[in-house]
Amino acid sequence: MKIIKDQITAGELKEMAERMFGNLVKGVVDLEKGILAVDGEMHADLEEYLIKQGSKSENLWGINFYPDSKGEDFLEFDSMINLKPALGNRTRGVEDPAIREKIAALVKQLVKK
Repeated sequence: MKIIKDQITAGELKEMAERMFGNLVKGVVDLEKGILAVDGEMHADLEEYLIKQGSKSENLWGINFYPDSKGEDFLEFDSMINLKPALGNRTRGVEDPAIREKIAALVKQLVKK
């Protein structure tokens, strides 16, 4: 597992994907701290790793990267950790468009294509 505070390249994500799942890399963003954890087998593992680093669960959102894909297909909002009924998110996706936009903006900042 790796925490990204500055930048990671799409090429590095591709290498991680090939080692783990073949076509995707799981990630968890902390919107409060502006960081990203990647290269875990499960989103829950990445979530736990970030919580141990001081992150709060309500600020963490699970995503998937598809390094070989372009545009909207590069990033997917789908994770069990996104089920947050107390925050109004009742699916594995990210229902609030404002949160999706914040996640996409952070990914754009941290992932160099």
